[in-house]
Amino acid sequence: MGKLFTSIDDDLHSFIAKQHLFFVATAPLSAEGHVNLSPKGLDSFRVLGPTQVAYLDLTGSGVETIAHLQENGRLTIMFCAFEGRPRILRLYGRGRAVLPSSAEGIALIAGFPNYPSARAVIVLDIERIADSCGFGVPRFEYIDERTQLTDWAKTKGEEGIRAYQAQKNHSSIDGLKGL
Repeated sequence: MGKLFTSIDDDLHSFIAKQHLFFVATAPLSAEGHVNLSPKGLDSFRVLGPTQVAYLDLTGSGVETIAHLQENGRLTIMFCAFEGRPRILRLYGRGRAVLPSSAEGIALIAGFPNYPSARAVIVLDIERIADSCGFGVPRFEYIDERTQLTDWAKTKGEEGIRAYQAQKNHSSIDGLKGL
């Protein structure tokens, strides 16, 4: 059933590239804090190397992932096959948020489409790679990407996005520092 891998090989890379959806999980150190689990889509995920991946973090209503990573760095990314053979893939490790205005951010963001609301690139240095059967995951048919997030960001404009981030992304729901 499940298998551990030491790196992202060609088979895993191919599996990741076919997925339209992935999930990101983080948690604060506090036992009273909220575990965060976020779905991600669009063309926002990249394999950077055999033990490093990144995704483009777009402006949203919360800033939990960035706040948790700044506090403790723990990050798990999960892919589920909703089409084709059943499979679940989890990437565990230490993540960090790279701001698009930094030298590293400029280099990383160049590898993604130009989404108008990019606020960070989340980089994961992988410590554990595991897959499992996914026999209990239902099958779904992919139809298309939603455009509401990018449409919303375009109507806000750069200044509007910065104002929104200042208002909504300054701290996590548990009061941890965000942007």
